[in-house]
Amino acid sequence: MRKITKPVFFIVLILILGFAYLTYAGIHNYYGDIRHSFIKGVDEIRWGIDIQGGVNATFEPELDGEDNDISENDMDAAKAVIEQRLVSLNITDSEVYADYTKHRIMVSFPWQSGEEDFDPAEAISELGDTAQLIFVKGTTKPEKLEDETVVLTGNDVKKAEAGQYQDQNTGEITWVVSLELNESGKQAFADATTELSGNGQISIWMDDDMISAPNVNEPITDGKCQISGNFTYESAKSLADKINAGALPFNLRSTSTNIISATLGEGAKTAMTIAGIIAFIMVAVYMMIIYRLPGFVASIALLGQAAGTLACISGFFGNIESFTLTIPGIAGIILAIGMGVDANVIVSERIKEELNNGKTLNGAIELGYKRAWAAVFDGNITVVFVAIILMGAFGPTDSVFGTLLKPLFMAFGASTAGTIYSLGYTLLVGIVLNFFFGIFCSRLMLSSLSKFKAFKKRKLYGGVENNG
Repeated sequence: MRKITKPVFFIVLILILGFAYLTYAGIHNYYGDIRHSFIKGVDEIRWGIDIQGGVNATFEPELDGEDNDISENDMDAAKAVIEQRLVSLNITDSEVYADYTKHRIMVSFPWQSGEEDFDPAEAISELGDTAQLIFVKGTTKPEKLEDETVVLTGNDVKKAEAGQYQDQNTGEITWVVSLELNESGKQAFADATTELSGNGQISIWMDDDMISAPNVNEPITDGKCQISGNFTYESAKSLADKINAGALPFNLRSTSTNIISATLGEGAKTAMTIAGIIAFIMVAVYMMIIYRLPGFVASIALLGQAAGTLACISGFFGNIESFTLTIPGIAGIILAIGMGVDANVIVSERIKEELNNGKTLNGAIELGYKRAWAAVFDGNITVVFVAIILMGAFGPTDSVFGTLLKPLFMAFGASTAGTIYSLGYTLLVGIVLNFFFGIFCSRLMLSSLSKFKAFKKRKLYGGVENNG
């Protein structure tokens, strides 16, 4: 490592304190009552349903007899209808997973914002009902299915899928939604598209929401058509899933429901926050009493680690989305800080040993960090593995770790306990930050302080003063 000078300590200290302040307060701009966040603060952390209150539910297809031939497309469609219905209920902070192995849909959603009489049982019932899909002439939904403007229903749709289309004239490739109808709908669709060709629209409705309203460019008589527009793959697949959802032949029945009190969650959040602050102060004081100057530096590093973890949760970094924080997630933060304390204890003990073995102060600091590295790395990397397994086992099946560990967990399927995913996330982030703040930054600060005459006394690092 290059020679570390005296100003390094103050530079690192200012950067950590400034980072901690920005993590807490954020940077905002106000236009009247509208707030725009340039940097998100801790008040914008998305709290999980175990803190805010809400519902965990698991749905399975309700089938007659032994008909269990359900494809991944069917599961995607069922997931799409639940997502659409959550949005229509103004529930946007939700999580919906599809377990393709066991044919389950796991849903977590908080209490509806601003609704004191929100009925979770009714909401769960509505989520599982078969979606009502209709194709309508124009863009106004009729009150009854028998209305003459209704062209098709979900029963008339065979399948919809996202695909690519290449223009024969320009060669341009675009994403489209390909639609294939059953025999029951071909003639009605042919009549409607012939009538509206060149000057009309056929809107597509799922429940009470219009999900698309394409223009009719030409008559379609073979029951196959394409819906074009400014689609990406994601938006084309989303529309296809929604259309397929209306063609599903089954309801979704709730097999498990866990309703969590918001009052209990708020109390737990307050209690754990206060406990975390008190614990941090006590740990910092203990570290400074026992390990003196290295303990002081370790406390600053721990502050940086805690701030970094909160920043990764709140959406502080523009390329990292805001992450839902649950009570197990808070426990993960505390556990990761504990691992950070452990790392600094190991380093401090190594420095003390080297001093008592007769090494110079600079040599003891250098060797202390070097010899502590292996123990710190081994202790932390095992926790990283645990965090990855937790995120793979209890998170979305299509996430990075869920995909990576699919061969291991395919026999068990995804878990409904999404709160444990938060534990894995905060634990993983905290351990990674421990390497940066607890090892790299603390080494910079301690090496810099050792250059000051007032801090050259060996007893400040736990060693015995030389009498010679």
